Amino acid sequence: MFCDIGGRKHQAVQAEKKKKKIWDGIRGLLRLCALAFVLFVGLASISLPGALGWSKEGHMMTCRIAQNLLGPEAANAVENLYRWTSPLHFIDTPDNACTFDYSRDCVKDACVDGAIQNFTSQLLHYRDGTADRRYNLTEALLFLSHFMGDIHQPMHAGFTSDKGGNTVDLRWFRHKSNLHHVWDREIILTALKDFYDNDMVLLQEAIERNFSDGIWFDDVTSWKECDDLLSCPDKYATESINIACKWGYKGVKEGVNPSR
Repeated sequence: MFCDIGGRKHQAVQAEKKKKKIWDGIRGLLRLCALAFVLFVGLASISLPGALGWSKEGHMMTCRIAQNLLGPEAANAVENLYRWTSPLHFIDTPDNACTFDYSRDCVKDACVDGAIQNFTSQLLHYRDGTADRRYNLTEALLFLSHFMGDIHQPMHAGFTSDKGGNTVDLRWFRHKSNLHHVWDREIILTALKDFYDNDMVLLQEAIERNFSDGIWFDDVTSWKECDDLLSCPDKYATESINIACKWGYKGVKEGVNPSR
């Protein structure tokens, strides 16, 4: 019995040491990010007159460098931090049904519609929270902003069998892509190049004009008409699968080039 107790104590100590090692690695990641960023800013200020630092590209590079320096256990722990969010970015709808049904398509609330409802509910109760909870609500706002973009991308409400177009390989102009990626990125990049001189601000302003006094002006009111705030995502999901069926999947077959 005493030997058993000693064995369990030893296992607990070893587990605690392993846990400490992993989280020391994660804390090291944060320190390395900060150090790498300082180095990048220093180099930029030397080589580029008037440069004050880097934007998202600089931050991305510094953290990728730091992440590459993590040990296997710490790297795995970092990857596991947000793995639970993976199914919250999309909705799998039945092939060719072209409809959205929450009880059918969002089992246990694990879809982008359910995620929006969850984080909206958290933010609605912002004033009720403690200081710690309000800090967590900052994360809720970031998730909500991201998921609102996801639910309006038609392929994020696409068919189950092709994973929202991810397995539908095709060509976009001269390079290989897939149906999901075309809607995620290729259409935007092509529009930027062909109509907006690769200026994202010009594209954003054009979209804003469309609903301030342009082709979507009459639709704005209906976008906000929901029985309550939590029912709005159902409406957005329905719109997305309708667009996916009407335009996204229309005439698309494996290997085709929809850019033509």
